Amino acid sequence: MAQLGGVPVLLLKEGTERTTGRDAQTRNILAAKGIAEAVRTTLGPKGMDKMLVDSMGDVVITNDGATILKEMDIEHPAAKMMVEVAKTIDEEVGDGTTTAVVLAGELLKKAQELLEQDVHPTVVAAGFRMAAEKAHEIIENIAYDVSPDDTETLKKIAMTAMTGKGAEIAKDHLSEIAVEAVKIIARDRKEGERIDTDMIKLEKKIGGSTLDTQLIRGMVVDKERVHPGMPKRVENAKIALINAPLEIEKTEIDAKIEITSPEQMKAFLDEEERMLREMVEKIKESGANVVFCQKGIDDLAQYYLAKENIMAVRRVKESDMKKLAQATGGKILTSLEEIREEDLGRAGLVEERKVANEEMIFVEDCPNPRAVTVLIRGGTEHVVDEAERALNDAIRVVACTIEDGKYVPGGGAPEIEIALNLRDYASKVGGREQLAIQAFADAIEVIPRSLAENAGLDPIDMLVSLRAAHEAGDKNAGLDVFNGEAVNMLDANVMEPLRVKKQAISSAVEAATMILRIDDVIAASKEKEEKERKPPTPEEEGMGEEF
Repeated sequence: MAQLGGVPVLLLKEGTERTTGRDAQTRNILAAKGIAEAVRTTLGPKGMDKMLVDSMGDVVITNDGATILKEMDIEHPAAKMMVEVAKTIDEEVGDGTTTAVVLAGELLKKAQELLEQDVHPTVVAAGFRMAAEKAHEIIENIAYDVSPDDTETLKKIAMTAMTGKGAEIAKDHLSEIAVEAVKIIARDRKEGERIDTDMIKLEKKIGGSTLDTQLIRGMVVDKERVHPGMPKRVENAKIALINAPLEIEKTEIDAKIEITSPEQMKAFLDEEERMLREMVEKIKESGANVVFCQKGIDDLAQYYLAKENIMAVRRVKESDMKKLAQATGGKILTSLEEIREEDLGRAGLVEERKVANEEMIFVEDCPNPRAVTVLIRGGTEHVVDEAERALNDAIRVVACTIEDGKYVPGGGAPEIEIALNLRDYASKVGGREQLAIQAFADAIEVIPRSLAENAGLDPIDMLVSLRAAHEAGDKNAGLDVFNGEAVNMLDANVMEPLRVKKQAISSAVEAATMILRIDDVIAASKEKEEKERKPPTPEEEGMGEEF
């Protein structure tokens, strides 16, 4: 509201809430810190799980930071920005979401202390960015090289990503599957090319235990044969992938056919039958003995296919068709006119099997698969979902490690090394920015401190011993939460991809600086549903009465 000759001038709509200056900054920082505190207890091997119940009563039990924040119904705009950070890092690298959010919360906490000492927010933001650049340099100096053939190291990296999750009980088995799956799809990868982890299909089925999870070097399609007369098992399969209906299509324009005699009706039906038989003949002549169709298959066409001993599956999802093409080496055909033998995919075995009382089609033993399937099993829906999240993280971190060829020790070792070097660096930087760099060094130690707290250890004792180890020259010293001591993380098999750490630091700094720079929050008023609601009619009022 502004004043003009003593008369108020309304700038904003009635009911609009405006918060400015220090008040706005404090509120935003508090909201972001609240989000960080919510996920902080899930960090590390001894992190706890969260149970999230949505408005429909559906339950999610997890300690995956990205999933927790996705499922939470968050209202505050600054808190929503923290959720965006988690989403971005999850899409980019697949792991490190909790680290990024916890670090962003701690950076804002330290920034608030500086704001109270009258350090300007842009100075703090500039100092944080300088610290992040230096942190990237420091972390690259302690990184180790790894080759795509070093299966043992890749397995340890996958196991580190899974530790602390619900599927930890089977982490040896699942990490083996994750590494094997990524290596298969990355086999012919060119230098600098990204690994498309979407080519690893995760198919969930309740039943058995997590240890029954298996890797299929091919595809599993959650469908069944269209006709019981078709073979259940086809060896040396030649697979036709068809994105066209095996039925008589209706014309694009409205057409009317007048039939005036039974002979004309018979001729019409005979022609339909001939066209369907011709479609099946073309498939048979190409040599195909398995058909995956993205569209529908006419009942008569099903009968002819069964007669020719061809297995057929209809209404296959587009994403599955693409993966089938990658797995079998076949081409997706949009017309049957040009179907040739060289367009067909190959597989050693295509078989319909019953899994958890549902029929599924297994396409196995593909000669050179570029897409694979992991069939995830587990005792309950929550176990299967958590196993899927753990496998997804493991697959993504293995892919990151193969792409970059670098990893760092885990267990808080990089954070302590960064903090140690940043304190030296801060003293060499002039101006008020050095205060922000020192604040960053203090903030990044929240990761080892949280690991200690979540494991029931004394955080101060643990930090002191970790700092002492790093000052003595042991750059790989991290926190062994099981024995409560500082040990070499490479000997303890705790390793993480370099990219995950760098991304976590970058995302945390970006989120913190963005929130810090806000000094004015103008929130529009929410329209009240009650005002819009019409009074109920007499019929509606009587609906609750007993009869």
